[in-house]
Amino acid sequence: MGCPRVLLLQIFLLLLGAAICSDHGCALAADEFTYNGFGGANLTLDGMAVVAPNGLLVLSNGTDQMAGHAFHPAPVRLRDGPGGAVRSFSASFAFAIVSNFTVLSDNGMAFVVAPATRLSTFNAGQYLGVLNVTDNGSDDNRVLFVELDTMLNPEFQDMNSNHLGVNVNSMRSLRNHSAGYYDDATGVFNNLSLISRQPMQVWVDYDGAAARIDVTMAPLGLPSGKPRKPLISTPVNLSAVGGAETAYVGFSAATGVVFTRHYVLGWSFAMGGAAAPALDTSRLPSLPRFGPKLRSKVLEIVLPIATAAFVLALLAAAFLYVRRRLRYAEMREDWEVEFGPHRFSYKELYHATKGFKNRQLLGTGGFGRVYKGVLPKSKSKSSLEIAVKRVSHDSKQGMKEFIAEVVSIGHLRHRNLVQLLGYCRRKGELLLVYDCMPNGSLDKYLYDRSKPVLDWEQRFQIIKGVASGLLYLHEEWDKVVIHRDVKASNVLLDGDMNGRLGDFGLARLYDHGVDPQTTHVVGTMGYLAPELVRTGKATPVTDVFAFGVFVLEVACGRRPLGCAAPDDQSVLLDWVQEHERKGAALDTLDPRMCGKYDADEARLAIRLGLACAHPLPDARPGMRQVVQYLEGDAPMPEAAPTCVSYTMLALMQNDGFDSFAMSFPSTATSGVSPVSGGYSDVSGLSGGR
Repeated sequence: MGCPRVLLLQIFLLLLGAAICSDHGCALAADEFTYNGFGGANLTLDGMAVVAPNGLLVLSNGTDQMAGHAFHPAPVRLRDGPGGAVRSFSASFAFAIVSNFTVLSDNGMAFVVAPATRLSTFNAGQYLGVLNVTDNGSDDNRVLFVELDTMLNPEFQDMNSNHLGVNVNSMRSLRNHSAGYYDDATGVFNNLSLISRQPMQVWVDYDGAAARIDVTMAPLGLPSGKPRKPLISTPVNLSAVGGAETAYVGFSAATGVVFTRHYVLGWSFAMGGAAAPALDTSRLPSLPRFGPKLRSKVLEIVLPIATAAFVLALLAAAFLYVRRRLRYAEMREDWEVEFGPHRFSYKELYHATKGFKNRQLLGTGGFGRVYKGVLPKSKSKSSLEIAVKRVSHDSKQGMKEFIAEVVSIGHLRHRNLVQLLGYCRRKGELLLVYDCMPNGSLDKYLYDRSKPVLDWEQRFQIIKGVASGLLYLHEEWDKVVIHRDVKASNVLLDGDMNGRLGDFGLARLYDHGVDPQTTHVVGTMGYLAPELVRTGKATPVTDVFAFGVFVLEVACGRRPLGCAAPDDQSVLLDWVQEHERKGAALDTLDPRMCGKYDADEARLAIRLGLACAHPLPDARPGMRQVVQYLEGDAPMPEAAPTCVSYTMLALMQNDGFDSFAMSFPSTATSGVSPVSGGYSDVSGLSGGR
């Protein structure tokens, strides 16, 4: 009698387990499972990852610079035995990424196959919580992941800020593709935005026999189902994932500074060549509502009564309200609605800078006065130090195009560029908001005797940083940005004394307006390429010329004009070139360094500065070559360039340039007009490459 009872009990437990798995998505077999929502699932979670009450897997909650991980608790059999071939597997999951802005996000998420559920020493931000800055690219990582990347990182050779990629042990993808899917009927590619706040589905299929991985995506619930043509199909050698028989599968997501949340709605997985079980979209949890709450019925009844009372109160307070509005009056036109996320109110900038008091003044330049400010804490973010530049601009002509460029430049992301956060317009001025650089501008450390002396290592690092930033502007963004005013006062130093290039693209403002200090050619005397004065046409090589002068300025600690003494009219290029011809180039280095410098790096900097400031545009190197020289990836040509006198070049221009050759103001913005008297369009942004 005992045995039948035991047998019946075992059968009952098996049936009960099957029922529970059917309801909660548990593992039905050793290497297959389905989660139609994650309510009651025994996932292995860490970081920001939690399961919401409705069964939604929340990988991130918007906290800055954090990561979240979620793994299936049991490992899957990746190989049939030690050293055996990797078995075929298939995964399918539904996800959504919600950012505060539908056109701007920060970092994405990834489907991960890893040797353990604890990803040790990972970094958040652009490393997606999977790898870190030191182990990126190491075979010891033993990790495969499919990234859903919503930020362009040039250092990883990302194609754009909206793509999928297949990665093995490195943030640099083996193959990537813009997010979207191919229509089965027409074969046409349809774009999808990863940050559209809409749920989408991804399929990851690995063929162990062919050693190939296919990645496919589509909107969740596409009537035709999984598209036949994959988004990515690439050979992958998963021997780099390690020789262990088992591995863990799951998800990782990371945040940067933009408030973003990552969700997984459902997930299925199968080993051994079987397709991942289909998700039941009717059982998947819903996403949280994004936006203002719907008004209740009670509110609809009470609102008319409350409105009447409010109107009476408003009439009583009208005078005070009008006075307050005049104080914080702004210019706001209908076309600015599309740039809403990048627009600051004048009121918040006024309070942030304590009323633009003189004690908040950081500096004054050709483009206006700059004030330090602090934006107060919000519910989701801590207080933020900012710099606010007030630029006079009375003309309305071209303002829409300029604001569009400001917003576009606000999407630039590079460690050696000052981040442009947004703008505000009020009466006859434009206010531009930047990240605040605590150590101020580089020129103060070169010429202000009250500042500490920069050692050679710091100077060389700043030169390399500015070169990297210019390379990004010229070649590595999706549009070509011409800076047009590269100089020491436009290089700002962050808390670690890294150089960051600022004021890029602002010269475009004066194409549409009139500034009493300039006419058509925007720049600074001493940094202007000869052809720019003649033609009025700014190009990447005119930036290279200014960069060459900047390199010599940093190395020598002298201004481009009046370099020997404050009242001297000599030109730094002529002075350094003369020493180079005599074989005494190192004698031009800043004496305040007391001879403590790397001689090879110093010679490289001087020769590079002269090469970049060559009078012939075609003889100047491009910024990619410049970065290769500075990083030691390519040798500088042995023969130093032969530069004719910069002063003679100036005198060779037509009559409109004679005043430049005679006066040499060292800090004023150029007011030189083209010879023709007209103006060739000098755009801060040109078309894509």
